[in-house]
Amino acid sequence: MTDASAHSFNRRRAALALAAAAAAGVAAWPARAAPAPAKDAGKDSGDIVIGQSAHLSGPLAPTLKAVLRGQDMALAEFNRKGGVGGRQVSLVTLDDAYDAQKTVSNVKELLARPDVVALFGLTNTAGIAAALPLVAERKVPLIGVYSGSPVLRAPHNPYFFTTMASYRDEVVQMVRNLVTLHQSEIGLVYQNSPFGQLMAPVVEESCRELGATLVAKVPLEVSGSDSVAAVTALAAAKPRALIFMSFGPSMVPFVKAARQRIAAPIYCVSIANSRTLIEALGDDARGLAIAQIVPYPFRATSALVRSYHAAMASADLPPDYDHFFGYLNFTVLLEGLKRAGKGVTPQKLVAAMEGMHMLDIGGYTVDYSPGNHHGSKFVELVMVAPGGKYLR
Repeated sequence: MTDASAHSFNRRRAALALAAAAAAGVAAWPARAAPAPAKDAGKDSGDIVIGQSAHLSGPLAPTLKAVLRGQDMALAEFNRKGGVGGRQVSLVTLDDAYDAQKTVSNVKELLARPDVVALFGLTNTAGIAAALPLVAERKVPLIGVYSGSPVLRAPHNPYFFTTMASYRDEVVQMVRNLVTLHQSEIGLVYQNSPFGQLMAPVVEESCRELGATLVAKVPLEVSGSDSVAAVTALAAAKPRALIFMSFGPSMVPFVKAARQRIAAPIYCVSIANSRTLIEALGDDARGLAIAQIVPYPFRATSALVRSYHAAMASADLPPDYDHFFGYLNFTVLLEGLKRAGKGVTPQKLVAAMEGMHMLDIGGYTVDYSPGNHHGSKFVELVMVAPGGKYLR
């Protein structure tokens, strides 16, 4: 975490950041939570402020709603128990509508605040790539982004921490499973966006490494408006399995069209999983294989899941993956804050996170060190059963 390492990281990241970093000015989006009057980071009074930029509006916003509520549940529970030595934690979330330039504007606004100890839970891959040099320059950690893109994880950034497995980890698990099942002729559909364009080569590489054959590779618009055309192109290649490297509104029209033309299992990355989309698919969701990067949340077999169940029961909600995703992600950050102590600063939080070596957080293990800021490789494949339930 030296000045030299941060400077070196900034130079290596410049190309990735250039497009989104062009955003100037400050986004005037409302905060989801208002903190107590500002104090400089490192003081031992007032709220500990965490900043977030996420898509609260736009076509992808509905898939994030439960995740954000899960965050709030973890935060409320932590504050009820006394916070960090009696200090409450506040989360300020600004809307970027899944626009990278707005993400950058929001990040600049948050980093300009002297009371912000860390950034958390950014959601836009291109925006995160542009934000990484900014957090390194300001020496403020960014923790628990909602993107598993491998491109964000190299080179090492001394101020960037992930809490869950990468999309590459998920793809490897999916392809390995298909090879084991002798369904290794794979068709790939990928979102026609920076997310999908970055991930398509990762799927190709994983297929080569694990002995699978990629028989077709087809882009899909974010809206899913070209789903029928995409399915037609895939069907011509006669794949024995499909990997769906997309998320949001495209999932429903694509899966429905695929069920009509292709008799092959569909494997989805974790980000595609959303209770609202599974419900919208109805019976067409049955049989979907989904990579999950959080433990199974439906059985209270660990302290973490038990506390999550209690939070959901208080809100009169049944357990699901969406809420648990946000709940677990924020819980890891809160563990870091607790270890950093009442007088937490950005640097103390970095040191606390790096000290969380093989740490069991109520049944979920994270493993950090000064040279490893990516805390988990946990991936589990589950299948959607009748009624939208999940089978392990």
